[in-house]
Amino acid sequence: MRSITTPISDDLVRELKVGEPVLLSGVMVTGRDAAHKWLIETFIKKTREPKDGDLQVYEDLKKLLNGSVIYHCGPVVSGLDTKEYKFVAAGPTTSIREEPYQADVMKHFNVKGVIGKGGMGAKTLKGCQEVPFVYFHAIGGAASYIAQSVQKVLGVYKMEFGVPEAMWGIEVKDFPVVVTMDSHGGSQHAVIDESSKTVLDDLLARPY
Repeated sequence: MRSITTPISDDLVRELKVGEPVLLSGVMVTGRDAAHKWLIETFIKKTREPKDGDLQVYEDLKKLLNGSVIYHCGPVVSGLDTKEYKFVAAGPTTSIREEPYQADVMKHFNVKGVIGKGGMGAKTLKGCQEVPFVYFHAIGGAASYIAQSVQKVLGVYKMEFGVPEAMWGIEVKDFPVVVTMDSHGGSQHAVIDESSKTVLDDLLARPY
């Protein structure tokens, strides 16, 4: 198993292949639907005007995300009243909802990895090759276990979106993932989809 610490270089991204298990350490940022939509509309397509404080958030995120990882996660966090934040649960959420946004966000912020579950589609896979970056699959149903890898909360951004949708800057140690989409056009999710379709077509073609 390979151990990787952010920031991640392009050369290292190119070395990673589908099926490779990885332990991630360093800085990553959580982000789900609201965060991706906000980043695209406010700073990439610029169809929405920044609100007070947004430009500072943007500058902070540029530093956190450069060479780093976005995690599709809606965490459960304790210490909200005292701001002594601790991740209680941090399981991956379904990634395909971010398909319209992901490649553009990765390119704009020079992000080198995205973590989630279920994989992503053709646009993201193309972005993996161009940016480059990789998709890491995390373990579904292991939210409490994964939260143990979170060593520190570095900051939280856009809390008005709510705790699960806010962007949490975190420092992790030995976060377990598997590469399932790489920068060479490989996608384990596409392979599984195709093989599943073949089995389904065969079943449907059988006389009963």
